[in-house]
Amino acid sequence: MWFDDAVVYQIYPLGLCGAPLYNDDQPSHRILRLLDWVEHIKRLGATCVLFNPLFESDAHGYDTRDYNKVDCRLGTNDDLRQVCAALHAAGIKILFDGVFNHVGRGFWAFKDVQEKRWDSPYKDWFHISFDGDSCYGDGFWYEGWEGHFELVKLNLQNPAVVDYLLESVRHWAEVFGIDGLRLDVAYMLDRDFMRRLHSFTRELKPDFVLIGETLHGDYNQIVNDEMLDSCTNYECYKGLYSSFNSVNMFEIAHSLHRQFGGDPWCIYRGKHLLSFVDNHDVPRLASILTDKSCLRPAYGMLFGMPGIPCVYYGSEWGIAGEKGGPDGDWALRPALDEPAPNELSAFIKQLAHLRSTDGAAARALNYGAYRNVVIQNKQLLFERACDDATVLVAVNAVGEPYTFGAGELNGSFVDLLADGAPTVELTGSLELAPYEVRYLLRA
Repeated sequence: MWFDDAVVYQIYPLGLCGAPLYNDDQPSHRILRLLDWVEHIKRLGATCVLFNPLFESDAHGYDTRDYNKVDCRLGTNDDLRQVCAALHAAGIKILFDGVFNHVGRGFWAFKDVQEKRWDSPYKDWFHISFDGDSCYGDGFWYEGWEGHFELVKLNLQNPAVVDYLLESVRHWAEVFGIDGLRLDVAYMLDRDFMRRLHSFTRELKPDFVLIGETLHGDYNQIVNDEMLDSCTNYECYKGLYSSFNSVNMFEIAHSLHRQFGGDPWCIYRGKHLLSFVDNHDVPRLASILTDKSCLRPAYGMLFGMPGIPCVYYGSEWGIAGEKGGPDGDWALRPALDEPAPNELSAFIKQLAHLRSTDGAAARALNYGAYRNVVIQNKQLLFERACDDATVLVAVNAVGEPYTFGAGELNGSFVDLLADGAPTVELTGSLELAPYEVRYLLRA
């Protein structure tokens, strides 16, 4: 499937485009600003864009009002169609955010229940009891998402709800040409719904991709042949930044071996999970790292490890963003006027093109097995190997030089990240400068 060797670029449109925090019902064509980002995304080496919520909502996009109308703060359906057409013309696939667990209080069917109560034909679209009351004084109780009652949980066991959502997906595929979905809070979704969505989308497009937002637990429960193709790898997200902050590369090495190693008990071998160092829900990497010089080696780890690397807009040049504050998570989702490439983004571009360009290195990095070679607190050397290609990834997490010693470091290698990608001869050792990352393709 095309997603298995993708490089994803994530955009939170309401944030990047500078929309008001709450829906003011004032139409604007802000989303057309993204047309100016297409060339940057392509040059960066991304092959897919993941859009967070785009459709009419009360505030942050995850409180949907209408699944078939672009949020007026962003523009019109035709505006979004133009953006999607430009991305596709650049050879970039498109994922939409499928928010199917819950809707906002402004969702048209919920408003009908507020008005007609028992007489509403939509009362069974939600989990409602008329024997109680809500914190908003609606005169009935309803289930919200994890205690957030501005988010009204949908009844995904109601066939009418499922049919409505599937027709919305059909609309997105036909009008915008999307290539897949991220499923918000997939860990909470009804599994029969995910099975139905899987078969439905495969009929729309044989290579339609479904990626679930998951946090903890066994990802195999929903990433399988009946439900989802991939999910967010939060276990390794934590291991990535934490290994650098605690100067303990054993943590990420353990997580990667547990998930993708060669032992029979390793749990996700052959799966292509979505890997990331930050996103719209967690602090920016440049804020969470205690040593900012670790930005380069952290991205070197991200693109060298198994999985589909995902870059969150603005992080490619190292912008900061802390979770919380007076505006909640909006600090993680800032408005940006234009891309601002720098040395970090040039490095990420180099890493991305190694994965998105045909060749032996891409085969090893996208499909190769994982094996730890040398693990130290401050350094890590691991191998990505498939039938016809082997890449060694060497990471130095601290500001002092280090020399690896290993039998695997004998022979001829293409030094993929060095200027001109020269062939080097190694005799069992490899020198790394402070904070350096090296990718070595066995010649």
